Amino acid sequence: MARRGAPIVHPNVVVGPGATIEPYVVLGLPPKGCRSGELSLVIGAHAHIRSHSVIYAGNVIGLGLQTGHGVLIREMNEIGDQVSIGSHAVVEHHVRIGDGVRVHSNAFIPEFSVLEDGAWIGPNVVLTNARYPLARGTKEGLRGPLVRLGAKIGANATVLPGVVVGRNALIGAGAVVVEDVPDGKVVVGNPARIVRDVEELDSYRGNDE
Repeated sequence: MARRGAPIVHPNVVVGPGATIEPYVVLGLPPKGCRSGELSLVIGAHAHIRSHSVIYAGNVIGLGLQTGHGVLIREMNEIGDQVSIGSHAVVEHHVRIGDGVRVHSNAFIPEFSVLEDGAWIGPNVVLTNARYPLARGTKEGLRGPLVRLGAKIGANATVLPGVVVGRNALIGAGAVVVEDVPDGKVVVGNPARIVRDVEELDSYRGNDE
């Protein structure tokens, strides 16, 4: 009999060596319409998956995954190496996350979003993928944002469907991003507007891309 609070690991789950799986974690939960073990879940070496996190089957996850507590990762995602996902964040299905991405606590990453290498998503950030919720054809037209290499999105920001956040761009806290952000620009406000170049900020001047 499994001990109280022991992780639940479904069939066809492969976890690399050196992993820490805390109590009450569920790995390989089948999505709707699939049987337990029908889809594989692959998690690379040296993961640390904290308590009450749920990772569905159908994911391929690289080395060094770190989750906070209560993280939800749905099915059919591609997640790179050294990714950190904070407590109570939600990653929906069919998402691509590159290497070294940081998703902070309570963030929401919807279906069909792409986060390129080194992207930084602050706490309580909401990415969206439905321009007109519940309208006819909404599900067929879902488009998540594309957050390019090294872009940073500040706390409590909202990014609308299909928006491209350019390389090394910086989105201010609480901004509502309704249109594409060029590479290396700082945007703030609702609706977000360009206020300067990232290179004009002392803290970022001269950083390598």
